[in-house]
Amino acid sequence: MIVDLHNHTTLCNHAEGTIEDYVKQAIRNNTQYFGFSDHAPMSFDPKYRMDFSEMKTYENSVLDIKEKYKDKIEILLGYEVDYLEGHMDETVLKADVDYLIGSIHFIDKWGFDNPEFIGKYEEKNIDEIWQKYFDSIEAMANSKLFDIVGHLDLIKVFKFLPKNPILSIAKNALKAIKKADMVIELNAAGFRKPIAEAYPSFELLKYAYKLDIPITFASDAHSPEQVGLNSQKLIDMARSIGYKECAVFRNRKREFIEF
Repeated sequence: MIVDLHNHTTLCNHAEGTIEDYVKQAIRNNTQYFGFSDHAPMSFDPKYRMDFSEMKTYENSVLDIKEKYKDKIEILLGYEVDYLEGHMDETVLKADVDYLIGSIHFIDKWGFDNPEFIGKYEEKNIDEIWQKYFDSIEAMANSKLFDIVGHLDLIKVFKFLPKNPILSIAKNALKAIKKADMVIELNAAGFRKPIAEAYPSFELLKYAYKLDIPITFASDAHSPEQVGLNSQKLIDMARSIGYKECAVFRNRKREFIEF
């Protein structure tokens, strides 16, 4: 895929491979714009993210590789930031980066997408947690702090699906995303999970297109081998719905690229 903006590094403590290996794989994929957006530090869940003291190391590493490969690919710098009230830090929100991805990984501080805590689903009302999840997406959009919505329907990761229609649960969040002028990423990581489909689903992406919400693309790679994996499926889905352009960011400013 021509644009791939959501990829990780070993600083998040649950990825593998060197930054250079990710870039080399992206070049082999003929990617023109490749973004690192590792999990930003925060005062919660430190096990699965870099420390505040590592931000400069991360940023400098990405900028160094950007310079090294500038004649072959454009490397972009971002963060994936957890929207979690009371734990978002100005150091991250005001960082000198190309873009910020806003994601929801916690419902009432429960890491619902973490296999460590999958047993908690047995205690939950699935429809209620789906609604809470999309209420959080809506609040994140309303904050206007971020450029991209990360893996829009991540709550489906383990295939615990609601009885209520998913679009009715997600509709207000999508309208808030439109109002905030945010971009939705088509994220390939879902193909590697029990749900075995892209984030977002075809149904939600179709409604996003109806609302004229822009898209971008993401491997969400945690190893070099995952860079570009299943990317053609994302492209085919986007084109089948009607999308012809995807977003790229430089210095928090959005541009569009045909794909």
